[in-house]
Amino acid sequence: MKCFYYYRFPLCKIGIAEEDGAICSVFFDGGRISDFFRKNGIGENETPLIKKAADQLGEYFDCKRKTFDLPLAPGGTAFQMTVWNALQMIPYGQTCSYGQLAAVIGNPKACRAVGMANNRNPISVIIPCHRVIGSDKSLTGYAGGLDLKEKLLMLERN
Repeated sequence: MKCFYYYRFPLCKIGIAEEDGAICSVFFDGGRISDFFRKNGIGENETPLIKKAADQLGEYFDCKRKTFDLPLAPGGTAFQMTVWNALQMIPYGQTCSYGQLAAVIGNPKACRAVGMANNRNPISVIIPCHRVIGSDKSLTGYAGGLDLKEKLLMLERN
């Protein structure tokens, strides 16, 4: 069974979805995903796992948590899963470029493909795609917007 629930955090409102005992989506309130869920019969329900994820996100936003301990099931291609696993290796408070991430996964010429996989990350914040920046240190696209990306990076640097 798949379900989701929304929480208000200091920087934004976040939806958390669970399916079959694992977190499958963490998304920013934009209505698009929750509309999709509702149209497909996925209900809004706070499960113990969703609550645990929300508690850990709350600790993250309070600067009391640097890593997450949750079962994750992002659901993607083998390449996307490789990129998302590599994202989880970027230490709290640090950043890397798309090129650096491509090199980490053993495919240094795959910068654009890494960028596309980063863009499709369904579990924002917990799988920290916000830690990937341009090679010139500029902030690049983020599902929650560049303002939120900057705030998340600043939160981690403090």
